[in-house]
Amino acid sequence: MPVFTITGEFDPFLHVAMRQGEKIYCESNAMVMMEEALELKGKMTGGIGAALMRRFANGESFFQQHIEAVRGDGDCLLAPTLPGALQILDVGQHQYMLSDGCFVAATASVELKVRTQNVGNALFAQSGGFFITETSGVGQVAVSGFGGISELEVTPGRDVIIDNAHVVAWDSRLRYDISMTTGGGGGFLRNLVNSQTSGEGMVLRFSGQGKVLICSRNSAALQSFLMRQPAQ
Repeated sequence: MPVFTITGEFDPFLHVAMRQGEKIYCESNAMVMMEEALELKGKMTGGIGAALMRRFANGESFFQQHIEAVRGDGDCLLAPTLPGALQILDVGQHQYMLSDGCFVAATASVELKVRTQNVGNALFAQSGGFFITETSGVGQVAVSGFGGISELEVTPGRDVIIDNAHVVAWDSRLRYDISMTTGGGGGFLRNLVNSQTSGEGMVLRFSGQGKVLICSRNSAALQSFLMRQPAQ
């Protein structure tokens, strides 16, 4: 199986070592360097229907890059679109849900499946709208986060509440609900007002047993800040 490792401390690369015949796939434009033994192709993984659903669900490009070691062993370097950390997830015993734009690469034995969410989560989530991406199979998946990445462990009886824009990926065994405030009650309109005045935004409440990856920066907040700056 291809070997994923992270190289570099700041804005790291994903280093992939492949033996002849092995394959990976990655987000469009993720490839930075590859040795001549490897071959790169753009493909619609799973056909046009699956490609369209992944586009809506996870912010991915319509086409993915597929890299195969066709002329011998070889290495490649990949990088995410936004600056920040990388994390490698072992898929098999545990499966994961991925937030928008966090997917970087996966071994060919891992599939990204798209399924629907309940209406409440779909209407307000930044994690895919009516569709959400879930891993299946056995292998490795690399994800990225804007800024640093930290791993949180959710345990029964100790729910964790996280700003929606900072969630990278989470164990698919976890239950999650989305709301507009961290408090309880108050009704829809009051919660909406509180959310807007406090700057709290949408939050995800996770319960059960499993881990959640979070990132330190909010890309939407940065974009909003830059748009408010006066032109020079």
